[in-house]
Amino acid sequence: MTRRRRERNDLSIAELELMLARKKLEARQARVDEFKRTGRILPGMTGLESTLPAKPSRLVDERLSASGTDAKNTKASPFSRTVNRLLFAVEIIGVIGLLYVLLSGAGALQTLNREVAEALAISAPMPTPLITAVVLPSGHTPPTAPGGARPNESEIPDHLRPLVQSMPVVSVPTPGPAQARSIFIPSLWNDAAPIVQGDGWEQLKKGVGQFIGSANPGQRGNIVLSAHNDIFGELFRDLDQLKAGDEILIQTVSQEFVYRVTGTRIVEPTEVSVLEPTAKPTITLISCYPYLVDNLRIVVFAELVSG
Repeated sequence: MTRRRRERNDLSIAELELMLARKKLEARQARVDEFKRTGRILPGMTGLESTLPAKPSRLVDERLSASGTDAKNTKASPFSRTVNRLLFAVEIIGVIGLLYVLLSGAGALQTLNREVAEALAISAPMPTPLITAVVLPSGHTPPTAPGGARPNESEIPDHLRPLVQSMPVVSVPTPGPAQARSIFIPSLWNDAAPIVQGDGWEQLKKGVGQFIGSANPGQRGNIVLSAHNDIFGELFRDLDQLKAGDEILIQTVSQEFVYRVTGTRIVEPTEVSVLEPTAKPTITLISCYPYLVDNLRIVVFAELVSG
């Protein structure tokens, strides 16, 4: 037989049933032929011949061939081919789109990493020396000196005077509720003294001056306050009488902070390290020393205990 038989795995249920029927018919025909040959069935004795198709295999093959042809025609129809081609094209387009997204995302990520690295390089410059005060505030000549009290520029080292003259004027910050408004030292005074922002010559005429950029009351850091000892009210004349444990009260708009004295030092006017920030809430009081001599500074240190 020249007809190409299809693989069993490719046959439908109907085709398999036809094949089974063919096998049964062929087996039945074989039994009848065997009975005839052995004389157990004589021709015309039974109606078996009339009930059997003359060529069962051919009939079944024709049905199988017709079924396979129908299936082949169905699978190979123009509409099916068009749909399959469209689906294949959609899959190809989807793969191309996915590859484009992945490649674009990788490029964008590289660009973002480069921009971040550039930003970090810009925001982290090489360390440079910090220009700050070269002498401690409140320096002045004694009121008994020829010409009276005035800012004592002789305290500035000669090699630093050009630097001081080139420094820009520091802007006084706008008053805010967190800033210190007054100071009261119970062991020295009967009344509180006002605190102003800045510790220059004009500011210290008005009261106790706060070093611009130092901490606010209650915050971690160093509040630096200065006042004169023998002019403009002599507010800090008696700082040398403070001892460890004495209280210093700082008032803001809405809150009072209590600091406790921890120690006192007598330093040169150039000992600007006492202006540096601290890791915990502290306060530093500075004034000229000794009284009516004013060639040194007295510095009182205190730490926050409540507020």
